[in-house]
Parts: sequence; C-alpha cells; structure tokens
Amino acid sequence: MAAKLIAKNPKQITLVAPLVSFVFSVGAGTSNILYPLLPVIQDLSYRNGIRPSRPLSLSVVATGVALACSPVSAAMAAMVTLTDVAPWNFELIDILKVTIPAAVVGIVLSSVIVNRLGAEIAADPEIQAKIKSGEIPPPGDSATAVQANVTVTKSGRNAALIFLLGVVAIVVFGLWKGLRPLDGAGDPVSMTPIIEIVMCAVGTIILLVSRPKVAEIPTTTVFKAGMVSAIALFGLAWLTDTFLSAHTDLIAGGVGALVEVAPWIFALGIFLVCVLTTSQSTATRTIVPIGLEAGVPLGLLSGMWAGAFAGIYLLPTNGSQIAAANFDTSGSTKLGTKLYDHSFFLPTLILAAITIAFGALFGALWGG
Repeated sequence: MAAKLIAKNPKQITLVAPLVSFVFSVGAGTSNILYPLLPVIQDLSYRNGIRPSRPLSLSVVATGVALACSPVSAAMAAMVTLTDVAPWNFELIDILKVTIPAAVVGIVLSSVIVNRLGAEIAADPEIQAKIKSGEIPPPGDSATAVQANVTVTKSGRNAALIFLLGVVAIVVFGLWKGLRPLDGAGDPVSMTPIIEIVMCAVGTIILLVSRPKVAEIPTTTVFKAGMVSAIALFGLAWLTDTFLSAHTDLIAGGVGALVEVAPWIFALGIFLVCVLTTSQSTATRTIVPIGLEAGVPLGLLSGMWAGAFAGIYLLPTNGSQIAAANFDTSGSTKLGTKLYDHSFFLPTLILAAITIAFGALFGALWGG
C-alpha cells in the first residue's frame, strides 16, 4: 500500500514519502515501521532523477514527530499520564488536535526546503563516478512502476487489521470519555491504562488468530530495536527521575523561572533531552513536568513538545538513519564523519523549528 501511494506521485516524493512515513508511524506507534519503506523510497526517487537523500532524510525525521501524534506510542502514553490528571485534565484528543496539524504543516513546509538540499544527481561528482564505473545504473524511466519487495500473507493482513482496530478503539475511548470503564472511585479510567489494556488484548488476539512463529520473534529487527529502546527508556528514565527527584526544587525553580519568562526554553529542553537520550518518552517524563509546574499553557506545551521530538535524529545514532544510508546505493545519504555533517542534521533542525512554531500557534489558538 505504501509503495503504491508513493509511486502515484514520484516527482513529489520528497513530500509524499515523509507524509506516508508519518501516517504509518502514527498508526503503528513506532518509527520502526519505516524500515520496509526505505528501499521503496530510495529506488523510486533515484529512478526519477531525484537525489535520494532528500526524501529519505525527511521521511526518517518525520517518524520522530509522528510519535507525538500517535495514540498508541510510548511517548503519548507518558504525556497522557502527566496531563490527563487534575488540575490539568488535558486529554488525548486535546493533545492530538494540536500535534497532528502542527506536524503535517511542518512536514509539508519542510519538504519544500529539503527538496533543495544537496546537489542534483547530474551535478554530484560522487554519484556520477559510480554511474560511470558501472557500480550503479543511471536514473531510469520515471514511468517505471516501483515494486515493494514484500510478501503479503493472510495471517499478516489479519494481524495488521487487528492492530489497527486496536488503534481505532483507543481513539474512540479518547474521544468519548463516557465509554471508558469506571475505576474504584467511580471515575472513568484514564487513557494510560486504557492504552495498556487495549494493546495487551490486541497482542493476545493476534497470537490466537494469526498464530505467528513466536520462536522467531526475538530474531526480528523490530523486536531487537524495541528491546533496546525499552532498556534505554527504563534505564535513562529511572536515572533522570532519581536525579530530578533529589533536586526537584532547584531544577523546577531554576528552569521553571526561565520557562515562565521564555516558554520556548521548554521546547529547547525537550529537544536536547531527545538528542542526548534518543528517547521521546524519557524527554517527556523529564521535561514536561517542569513545563507543567511552570504554568506553560497546555496547548502551547503540546505543540512545542511535538516539534522537539525531531531532536532524536540530530545525531546519526539511530537505526533508521543507518538503514537509510545503507539502502541508498547512490551514496547521497551520508552518516558523516562529524556530528553535524550527516544528511539528517539540517532536515532535523528545519522540521523541528517549523513544527514547534506552528505547534505553538495552533496550541495558542485552540489548544487550551
């Protein structure tokens, strides 16, 4: 499906591919779903004479802000835990109505700028040298249809449909609070346990209906990436929580005072923690409480929170960045030799700045 969506507009791939990657990551709650799309994006862009680093880099970075728009991402669960309680009572739908439009506008405007980064294929000496040596073929006919190298099975289709139904159920519970079960005090259950319960049930149903080979799951790239992320999340989250708990007054007072004077410092804090930990969840649990205590309006906070998530790609340390560079046979997507000379550095800054700006605007207008 993704290949067909991207192939319909090959000349606009720097816009279409990041939007498709964004939508897929929103639905799945993880940026790891990008991996099978990378060879499709690379192949179609190169054969249409478009520098592959442009759509590849922005597609990777777009999956970062997507997690602030996904009802089933770990980062959203962390955010809802902090905001969907008294005295804020800022629920899932309140966050999504700010983060989704901000992210979409950010991706669309960023694609215009990113589409001008780097030399054209015909003017790139490294790519031309590879073509001349026969290492890679010259760009092909733009009318050639791209084929995704993916085998579709009935069990896989059923598993995907069950998962998406779970996503829909979570959105429904988020939209209509009255549908949620009641807790011991007679109040509707908050969205954090709702997400956990629904996705636990979804996982069980997938095992019963699709019957995947459970023994092979630990060998998959998604499982490995997920476990590494989980270990990093728990380790870093506990470490930062321990440090912050011991210095709550100093940190909340110092940073909180700065945030009160200049709310954009909140966005900078989220961005820097994302850079250093490559974990949106850790950044959420570390910085959002400070923003809440400082009195940053919830809509403004949500919009800046979403844009700052791009920060996890400022350094070339993520699996999707490495995979994108490896899939790009033209060599236009680079990891660099320094911390700032890789293909994802500028797209990260561009998407973060635009999304934060529009997130703050939308949050101030209708976010509460």
